[in-house]
Amino acid sequence: MVEEGCLLKDDDEEGLDLEVYKPRVGVWSCILTPFYWLKMLAMEMHWSFVFGVIVVYGLSQGLGGALSRVGTQYYMKDVQKVQPSEAQIYSGITSIPWMVKPLWGLFTDVVPIFGFRRRPYFILAGLLGVAPMLFLSLHKRLHIILALLSLTAGSAAVAIADVTVDACVAENSNKHQPLAADVQSLCALSSSIGALFGFSLSGILVHLIGPEGVYGLLAIPAGLVFLVGILLSESRVTDFSYRQVRQKFSEAALAMWTTLKLPEVWRPCLYMYLSLALSLNISEAMFYWYTSASTGPHFSQEFVGYKSSIGSAGSLVGAILYQYTLKEYHFRDLCLWTQLLYGLSGMLDLVLVLRLNLKFGISDYLFAVIDDGVLMMMGRLKWMPLLVLSSKLCPPGIEGTFFALLMSIDNVGLFTSSSGGGFLMHILKITRTKFDNLWIAILIRNMLRISVVGLLFLVPKTDPKSSILSTEVAGTEEKTQVGEAENIELVSLVHNDGNQ
Repeated sequence: MVEEGCLLKDDDEEGLDLEVYKPRVGVWSCILTPFYWLKMLAMEMHWSFVFGVIVVYGLSQGLGGALSRVGTQYYMKDVQKVQPSEAQIYSGITSIPWMVKPLWGLFTDVVPIFGFRRRPYFILAGLLGVAPMLFLSLHKRLHIILALLSLTAGSAAVAIADVTVDACVAENSNKHQPLAADVQSLCALSSSIGALFGFSLSGILVHLIGPEGVYGLLAIPAGLVFLVGILLSESRVTDFSYRQVRQKFSEAALAMWTTLKLPEVWRPCLYMYLSLALSLNISEAMFYWYTSASTGPHFSQEFVGYKSSIGSAGSLVGAILYQYTLKEYHFRDLCLWTQLLYGLSGMLDLVLVLRLNLKFGISDYLFAVIDDGVLMMMGRLKWMPLLVLSSKLCPPGIEGTFFALLMSIDNVGLFTSSSGGGFLMHILKITRTKFDNLWIAILIRNMLRISVVGLLFLVPKTDPKSSILSTEVAGTEEKTQVGEAENIELVSLVHNDGNQ
């Protein structure tokens, strides 16, 4: 067993016998299967990696992200009292740290702190996450600028933790190629389960302690990220010269640019960006309409959290469906049907806003729950193959930084979607009290989603178990690696490693 940063096992994947980890046939088989699956991942990739994924994706992004989302929606609406178009733009601003993920990736890859390349960045992320959340919770009536700075700092903390664990995710996906889909499923399942619990509690907590109190609770997941930095098993880097940093940054940037210019890389990257950017985000307008006492159904805080938890359950169902039934399908075929169904499922919002559901005797409460569940399930099914595809595009030696680059491209797409949605709401004059043109915004969004199907020629036809990058590319990247005598396990150009 060889210890390499986040990896403690370097077995020959062709000899990997997954049957060893399967439970015996019997009545307990269905119950024990997830535990045997986790045991298999822990044995093949080390328990500290699995623990890090669960904390970062499940608790920090899943649970914490759910509490933050609902808390921030009410914070902007009831405390800051901004218009829905402004709230949509602000949500895009707070996501800016996610658009510079390659920068965090470069630092984690080429700049060790006290001899470690991963643990210090988890610790930094934990500390950076605790401070702004406590600041927001202890200061009432903050100016919008200070509130945005605090929310952006908290977002940066989550982004740093995310890119650090993503380094291990992409590294494990390349080292254990037959388990690439399983690793992404672990990430998705952790996120979905955490979000399910988070949304279930969010509305109740907002009602009991207010948005500011929710921010105070968000310091707990950040503290657990700090704990990951303490517990993560990682080998110490020796004989490292910081004079190499500038050279490593230059080499990493050149390697990323060289790889990104390859047709088998830039084409799926372009598709992923456009599939996100063209799906205009109008969630703030929908939230304001949901909670409007005059023109909307006037959902309570508790129901908003409950509705979101059902959506999270739908996302979990989507992750399970992908893991057990869809992960073997070719990327292009799967993207075709998931994107098409994703666009069509968005029409449920149109039915709800036009109140057509009432004509069929379906209450707003029931239809809103169905709407959220279906939309989130389809969104997860659409996103899962793209995540697996991203991990397969990472060349050996710059996995961490390149995976971060791919995720940053996706986050630029999300920012474009949020900004475009805010601009669309402004053009259609959708405000805190006027929602006459909301149905037009929904229709435009759904048509743009369906139009993405015309871009599927950019997606490769290969299946998740096949290699996408040519062997020449892999060989070229491996030549950039530092020799084993230097004992630098996780340098950006040696071996290393990105929603929602």
